[in-house]
Amino acid sequence: MSTIKNLQEAFAGESQANRRYLAYAEQADAEGLPGVARLLRGVAAAETIHALTHLKAMNGVKDTAANLAEALSGEEHEFAEMYPPMVAEAEAEGQKRAARSMGNAMQVEKIHFGLFGKAAEAVKAGHDLEAPEVRICPVCGHTVIGDAPDACPVCGCGGARYELVA
Repeated sequence: MSTIKNLQEAFAGESQANRRYLAYAEQADAEGLPGVARLLRGVAAAETIHALTHLKAMNGVKDTAANLAEALSGEEHEFAEMYPPMVAEAEAEGQKRAARSMGNAMQVEKIHFGLFGKAAEAVKAGHDLEAPEVRICPVCGHTVIGDAPDACPVCGCGGARYELVA
């Protein structure tokens, strides 16, 4: 099954490249280089296409109920097993920025777990999730259905900064 292993590695690499290039595009924008930023965003979009085709080639996309079950499992792993020792290690090493980044993510993953749970219940009942609008905190990723809070409960970012997800 080396092809599946290769697809998994390619999926991970393409996914990481997408995120890196988007971060690089933000930096290029900050440096007043909009053409470079556009190029980086364009290539990031292409990397997403590669990642998604690899995921589909390894049968990683199933029906919505199965996809939500996989998403629930992944989120639970992140907040229950992955992040706690990482945060503890960063704190022990005095890496405050890393500890805050991973600690915020750990808190938000719990929220994602709850949101995916509600979605899974709706799908199981034969309904769609009532999500007229979804908003995310641009600092930590806190996610809400409906209106943003006055301030993010995870990082304290002002609610007016929340971004509407299309």
